[in-house]
Amino acid sequence: MSEKQYNVLVLCTGNSARSILGEVLFNTLGKGKFKAYSAGSKPAGKVNPGALEWLKENGHSTEGLRSKSWDEFAAPGAPEFDFIFTVCDNAAGEACPLWLGHPATAHWGIPDPAHVGGDEARRSAFKKAADQLARRIQLFMSLPIEKLDKTTLKDKLAEIGRIRD
Repeated sequence: MSEKQYNVLVLCTGNSARSILGEVLFNTLGKGKFKAYSAGSKPAGKVNPGALEWLKENGHSTEGLRSKSWDEFAAPGAPEFDFIFTVCDNAAGEACPLWLGHPATAHWGIPDPAHVGGDEARRSAFKKAADQLARRIQLFMSLPIEKLDKTTLKDKLAEIGRIRD
């Protein structure tokens, strides 16, 4: 019997940096167990150049990445999500669309690297954001998801979101 593939949505207001990193890292680190997407409540319309730079420098494909609205994933025919993570404080506080399937949700706030000034400081901020996301994703992937009841799973997801590197 094949292992279940989980659909994940990573949300941030602009869907240009942190949520894009989360999408790519989930898809890479998840090795087929997770299919991740990203979106924003007020999409910027383009992926942040700093996110693209970090992804390319670290061997990740940037093909097909785009800034998109969460409305795209609330429409008929969209994937049904098992998990939804907000990675910016603004998106965590916004009224989200109703998601089919009642996915488990958690807030995994990450400081925004896109607003850091200076090239070197910005590169460092993108590295730190990606490292924090990767650590949380790895911890999440180590959970026995299939064996946890909904309440315990929600508690574990929240606990991972509180981890500060």
